[in-house]
Amino acid sequence: MNTLTSSTQLAIHGGEKTVTTSFPWPIFDEQEVQAVADVVRSGQWGNPDCAGLVAEFEQQFADYCGSKYAMTCANGSVSLRMAMIACGVKPGDEVIVPPYTFIATASIVLEVNCVPVFVDIEPDTYNLDPTAIEAAITERTKAIIPVHFAGLPCNMDAIMDIARRHNLRVIEDAAHAHGAEYKGRKLGSIGDVGSFSFQSSKNLNSGEGGIVITNDDALYETMNSLRNVGRLPHGQWYDHFNPGCNYRITQLQAVLLSQQLKRLDEQTITRDENGIYLDSLLADINGITPLSRGNVAIRHSHHLYIFKYDKSEFGDTSKADFVAMLAAEGVPCSGGYPHPLYKQPVFQQKNWMCYAIPESVDYSQTYCPVAERACSDEAVWIFQFAMLGTRSDMESFAEAIRKIQRTVNK
Repeated sequence: MNTLTSSTQLAIHGGEKTVTTSFPWPIFDEQEVQAVADVVRSGQWGNPDCAGLVAEFEQQFADYCGSKYAMTCANGSVSLRMAMIACGVKPGDEVIVPPYTFIATASIVLEVNCVPVFVDIEPDTYNLDPTAIEAAITERTKAIIPVHFAGLPCNMDAIMDIARRHNLRVIEDAAHAHGAEYKGRKLGSIGDVGSFSFQSSKNLNSGEGGIVITNDDALYETMNSLRNVGRLPHGQWYDHFNPGCNYRITQLQAVLLSQQLKRLDEQTITRDENGIYLDSLLADINGITPLSRGNVAIRHSHHLYIFKYDKSEFGDTSKADFVAMLAAEGVPCSGGYPHPLYKQPVFQQKNWMCYAIPESVDYSQTYCPVAERACSDEAVWIFQFAMLGTRSDMESFAEAIRKIQRTVNK
């Protein structure tokens, strides 16, 4: 349990921290240790047949998400790449992506010799803005990759409507969204393919790894072949029908994920409830605006809790200085991305090493104002493990912000 301090001096200047709770991650006990130890003792560590414990976890995750198929792979970047190839994109095709997300969402588009087209985000959710998608569609557009950023569901009704009218594939990037829901459906299960990451910071993790889910038989067969060096079920061991690689995970990862999956629902509910409570607390602080949950039924997985910061209510303190003060007060936080994806050197310097992208593509001319503001001035992240704390912890996060505001406005 956290105890609020009465110190008026900021911790960054030597005062007492407002937040004294620690937030361990990952969370595990002897069940995980024993399950992994049993696999170690068995000597069956690998997964050459894509069977055994790996197949068991895949079925568990498919059932959890309400999808027909789930297929594990090396990481969340590979899962996106395989989904794109299976969806039939060709060199030079355009793929719509948001500029406010991890690099992999756009870099895998380059990897398959396609052109990322950056469409701005909504100012109240930081998710891909459906009202801007249609204007970005051309005859070369083949897919949309909506990112459920921080675990907040995108407006999937609008995105799916646009995609179906324009005959586009939808690949949900749900790397932040394990357990999150949109109108009663698990994220990842709404588009043609859903992609998840099991990297160590993620809400469901095994250190590294990824998974794709789909209800489409043909997409599953292709992705399953791609992750297993191009093999097909009817072929021989050394028959390779597609240009795939070994993207398999191990039995050790699978059994760890099976154990962690048992915790996911309870943890997701805790994060979501804490997020709603923290929204109510921060809404009363001038200059702090929680992101909107929209007007439909959702469950937010809060891989990140994000609020918008207005320095004019904090003595013109820069976002970077505010985040440093907040972290010193004991809140696990970050200012997020320093700039939108299109400003990364790989795009600005055309270091994409792809033969199919026209020379006319010039990301130096790309400008998404909402993403720019989020990166430079507004967005502050609180990490997912902190959202597993108590209501008292949420109160202490809010008090840390109020303490900073009182101090800088003196």
